Amino acid sequence: MKINGYTPNTDIFKNVTGNTSSLDLYDDNNGANNVNGVSDFGNLLKNKLDEVNNDQVKADNSIQSFISGDKTDIHNVMLDSEQAKMSLELAVQMRNKLVEAYQELNRTQL
Repeated sequence: MKINGYTPNTDIFKNVTGNTSSLDLYDDNNGANNVNGVSDFGNLLKNKLDEVNNDQVKADNSIQSFISGDKTDIHNVMLDSEQAKMSLELAVQMRNKLVEAYQELNRTQL
């Protein structure tokens, strides 16, 4: 039985919209990874952790304004809180995966 080979089309990643200004891991000329990909990963990680922190601060401010009696809608408070919760859970899962990958590399025998 012959299995047909599959070659993924990586051109779709060049048209990604959103906050990817700090992501320049792909060289448009030849499709090779840049040499400074490690520093880009560090910047990407820092930016995403800053976004998680901003979500937490936004949720805290929303809760405080609701408690103080400002005209804040409870739905917006709950949405901000859930956004902060989900982003924190994602950050924790990513941290766990990175630690797991690091431990796996340490177990690798040369």
